[in-house]
Amino acid sequence: MIIDSSDEVSRFVWLKRFPFPRNFNVTPESRIEPGHTWPAPAGATRTKAFDIYRYDPDSGGNPRLDRFYVDLDDCGPMVLDALIWIKNKVDSTLAFRRSCREGVCGSCSMTMDGTNWLACTRFSSDMATPATIYPLANMRVVKDLVPDQTHVFAQYAAIQPWLRSKTPEPEKERLQSVEERGRIDGYYECILCFCCTSGCPSHWWNGDRFLGPAVLLQAWRWLTDSRDEAKEERLDNLEDPFRLYRCHTILNCTRTCPKGLNPGKAIAEIKKMIVERES
Repeated sequence: MIIDSSDEVSRFVWLKRFPFPRNFNVTPESRIEPGHTWPAPAGATRTKAFDIYRYDPDSGGNPRLDRFYVDLDDCGPMVLDALIWIKNKVDSTLAFRRSCREGVCGSCSMTMDGTNWLACTRFSSDMATPATIYPLANMRVVKDLVPDQTHVFAQYAAIQPWLRSKTPEPEKERLQSVEERGRIDGYYECILCFCCTSGCPSHWWNGDRFLGPAVLLQAWRWLTDSRDEAKEERLDNLEDPFRLYRCHTILNCTRTCPKGLNPGKAIAEIKKMIVERES
C-alpha cells in the first residue's frame, strides 16, 4: 500500500479485497437501507443498472439505494446523461447538481464507483455493473446527490481569493512576463468541484480547522502570482498547526482531481515558502 510518488498506484488494495460492511460503525439514523428497484424500460435492448444514493431529510427516513435501469440507446454516453434520463423519464424527484456539462463548472462532482469525479466527464461504459453513485463524502447531504458546500466555500473565502495590491493601479493592465504567467499554470485551472477535499482523510478528521487541498491549492495560486502584493499577509494567515499543517501528504487529492492538478504539490510549496522566509 506504500507508494513512492504521486504517479504510482498502490501495489496492494486490501480494502477492496476485504471491504468493511456498508453500515460498519454507522449510527442507526445514517444506515443505508435497500431502496426501490425501478423496472427496466419496456422494449430496451441495452440497459445498465445504476444504484443511486437517495436521502430526503423531510421524509424522516434513512438513506437508501434505489436501482434504476437506463436505456443506453435512448441516453447520452456520460453518467450525467444517465442521471438526467432517470430524472426526466423515471423519477423526477431525483436531486443532483449540474450546469456546464463540459467539466468546467464543477457542479456535478460526486462519488462514482468509489471515486470522486465529475458526472459530465465520466463515461457510463467505464462504470461497474451495477454502477454506484453517492454524494461527495464528508459533507452534509441536502438531498440525494446534493451535498452542502457552505463550509468549504467559507474556507475558500477565508484565503481572500482575489488580487490584493498596495501600489496604485496602473493605467492599463498589470503586466507579467511569460515566465511569471507560467507560474500559475496547473493552479488557476481549479474549478472548485471539491473532489479533492472530499477525498482527503485529513479534512475528514479536522475539517473544522484544516482548509483542505482545494482551498490550499487556490491559496498557492495567489501566493505565486507576481501581481499579488500581499504575500506576507497570506502566509501569516496560513501558518497555523491546523489550517496548513494537518496535511500529511496522503495524496488522495492529487489522485482524484478531474482536472489533473496536483494539490499535494501546491501544499508542499506553501510549506517550503514559509520555511524559506523564516531562514
